[in-house]
Amino acid sequence: MTTTIPPRFATRVIHIGNLPMGGDYPVRVQSMTTTDTLDTTSTVEQAIRMIEAGCEYVRIAVPSMKEAENLKEIKNVLRHRGYETPLIADVHFNPEIAEIAATIVEKVRINPGNYIPRTVARDALPATESGQVLEQIALRLTPLLKICKNHGTAVRIGVNHGSLSERIMDLYGDTPLGMVESAMEFARVCTGLSFHDLVFSMKASNTRVMIAANRLLAERMQREGMNYPMHLGVTEAGAGEDGRIKSAVGIGSLLADGIGDTIRVSLTEDPEFEIPVAYGILQATGVRITKTEFISCPSCGRTQFNIQEALERIRSRTSHLKGLKIAVMGCIVNGLGEMADAHYGYVGAGRGRIHLYKGREVIEKNIGEASAVEALIGLIKKSGDWFDPAS
Repeated sequence: MTTTIPPRFATRVIHIGNLPMGGDYPVRVQSMTTTDTLDTTSTVEQAIRMIEAGCEYVRIAVPSMKEAENLKEIKNVLRHRGYETPLIADVHFNPEIAEIAATIVEKVRINPGNYIPRTVARDALPATESGQVLEQIALRLTPLLKICKNHGTAVRIGVNHGSLSERIMDLYGDTPLGMVESAMEFARVCTGLSFHDLVFSMKASNTRVMIAANRLLAERMQREGMNYPMHLGVTEAGAGEDGRIKSAVGIGSLLADGIGDTIRVSLTEDPEFEIPVAYGILQATGVRITKTEFISCPSCGRTQFNIQEALERIRSRTSHLKGLKIAVMGCIVNGLGEMADAHYGYVGAGRGRIHLYKGREVIEKNIGEASAVEALIGLIKKSGDWFDPAS
């Protein structure tokens, strides 16, 4: 049986300001401000820290009309200071807030679980009357979608596991299926109104629920002839190591499936600290290469040189060589197989001796450990893969 790496789910391209998403474009990285949106200075300064860390879309919470109106000032200050990064308004309950925000920012996020009034969400609307539900959703969505069409604003339909509507809970329970059905109702309304600048997300703090919901959404969209971009994230992932591991499990599993067009790592930390984690997940899954990749073994009794010290010396000298894979292996027993896709290899060959490889070909043998790192750099330069780090 032949096993192949799943191809990327072929989504349509949508335009969010000056930065397209989907299709063959790179998986985009985004984060969200934590400041008071009415505090223009703090929000702008935090947004700039996020952007300079590599954030490609900046999301801003908009809980009331005042914050929606202040988006214009925030955007004006950012643009005046030379930052063109697209802005996203995060709206939940009030369509009027979303409609104001849609005239200002490049994308608006709404939540099906609380965007529709409670009376529509639950009152005597069984599954057999789904047409009535879609009509009510359409009444609520049409004004927003008209504004978005006129202003070139995209919309994210963001479903959260913890905020499904009572009607969806009654019909499907607190399940991945319920999350997908909630999203698909809105998707059908939007497509019926010929609005296609859409992104969808299925978020949960439980990684298994999040993974299942996103896989099901991708399958359901394909079945119904839809191909909208998908936003990935484990919501309320936490802080420190726990938050990073949960995010890597949830987001990474789906990226490995070929699912995902933008990601947000949700940590209980300042948002600029989310960005390196996001790029690390993209690098680890091989979907977006942003730095040198180091392949190194954990060492064992066969290793007869200080591999930790060697790896650190090599990393300090070559970490600017974006796109290169450099293997640092303790011995040749497993080294050649495990470093099969590396561009260069630094492999232990006995006590204090190193072999250097280019691909799977050994280039230099039995180099003394003291001079082996310089010899590796010389090989990279001779092969034409070296460039000096930016000052």
